[in-house]
Amino acid sequence: MTGGGLLVAGTTSDAGKSVVTAGICRWLARQGVKVAPFKGQNMSLNSFVTREGAEIGRAQAMQAQAARAEPSALMNPVLLKPGSDRSSQVVLMGKPVGELSARGYHGGRQAALLDTVVGCLEELRATHDAVICEGAGSPAEINLRRTDIVNMGLARAARLPVLVVGDIDRGGVFASFFGTTALLAPEDQELLAGYLVNKFRGDVSLLEPGLDMLKSLTGRDTYGVLPFQHGLGIDEEDGLRVSLRGAVRESVVAPPVGEDVLRVAVCAVPLMSNFTDVDALAAEPGVVVRFVDRAEELVDADLVVVPGTRGTVRALEWLRERGLADALARRAAEGRPVLGICGGFQVLGETIEDEVESRAGVVDGLGLLPVRVRFEAEKTLARPVGEALGEYVEGYEIHHGVADVRGGEAFLDGCRVGSVWGTHWHGSLEADGFRRAFLREVAAGAGRRFVPAADTSFEALREEQLDRLGDLIERHADTDALWRLIEGGAPEGLPFVPPGAP
Repeated sequence: MTGGGLLVAGTTSDAGKSVVTAGICRWLARQGVKVAPFKGQNMSLNSFVTREGAEIGRAQAMQAQAARAEPSALMNPVLLKPGSDRSSQVVLMGKPVGELSARGYHGGRQAALLDTVVGCLEELRATHDAVICEGAGSPAEINLRRTDIVNMGLARAARLPVLVVGDIDRGGVFASFFGTTALLAPEDQELLAGYLVNKFRGDVSLLEPGLDMLKSLTGRDTYGVLPFQHGLGIDEEDGLRVSLRGAVRESVVAPPVGEDVLRVAVCAVPLMSNFTDVDALAAEPGVVVRFVDRAEELVDADLVVVPGTRGTVRALEWLRERGLADALARRAAEGRPVLGICGGFQVLGETIEDEVESRAGVVDGLGLLPVRVRFEAEKTLARPVGEALGEYVEGYEIHHGVADVRGGEAFLDGCRVGSVWGTHWHGSLEADGFRRAFLREVAAGAGRRFVPAADTSFEALREEQLDRLGDLIERHADTDALWRLIEGGAPEGLPFVPPGAP
């Protein structure tokens, strides 16, 4: 028997689709429902490696955790990783299959993948009670509808009911709901079951007249009004929940355990990937994490992180253009802490030989670590485990660059020279014991009287966040009506809202 399904679409990107999908997954999992998340096509520089060695979007990995399910390539069969404004690496069923321009992808390749996407969804539905699908962008992108495999194209192929999420904090939510509906073809409108208001501030009774008018105009119900709450973003897909010179994820920094706070500056390099690596640092009481793009912002930092990037050579050029490369060299000479992760590790080395990503040939790195990097066509996708600083560590690797480490002290798969560390391992800082040991080293190198908290569990904090998402759905959505949608599909006889798309 095929399990139920629901597609969570949005009036815009960042309307809250990822959060709502995760929240519904956690609500269902707490009810004993065997549930899985799904996103047919994702565009993201934040990715994750499953246990079978497949690369998927990090948002789907976190939604799987919300569902209490093991992440799988089935949950995100197509992942696009931008390499420029006009081209992306296409990852199919967890493995890269080449680079395509936007025109080449939407011109034919995307439509050819619909059978694969629908097949993965049906395989999940065959083994789960429910599959909660996430759309991408808006379902009313009428210029792309013909080749769509993630919004209404998927909904129509799999007969999924569609719930449209709107971010009322941005304003114009009623116009967005109505316009989204009215721009869909009649066959697509038959599947659009209703709406969910996200990020509402204030008295819901003041909103109700508008919801009633929306119902009279469209014949569709609103399935809930979710209040605005800080700090509910899960691992993001295609945008930072930070602004430059802004704190990570609008987080409130807890008081330090020791006498000093620890200031962490993250270089906001172009095509930054897996910037979620620093979330575990931001979770520590007394650690202040900020993204920066100016050399002067490194001056008072106790630790500078050079994060992963989809464009290593481009990031290297950017660091030099902005004076950040010189600032990093000064820090290293002064014995002040620097950590490079993945692409950030590569730029700290002596040379980069790249005929794959940038095709720039041999390029000089910053020379802060005795490492030479050569890019290979085959991508490394792995889930390594090991020990560092006397603590157990596990992580995941996603990179084309192969590092030839020629000296220094061993550090995970990379090395350490003085106060400069480098590794390809993403996620290592989520290991509580290792993170504390690393922060003690950083504090000593920075001359700060900072003490890591003894009881911070990043896993527990993540679970707490996912439970808050489940609470949001349980308390503020019509869960009985949601379950009827998941189990029975869109209501019969939903009216057509003109003019509709051709």
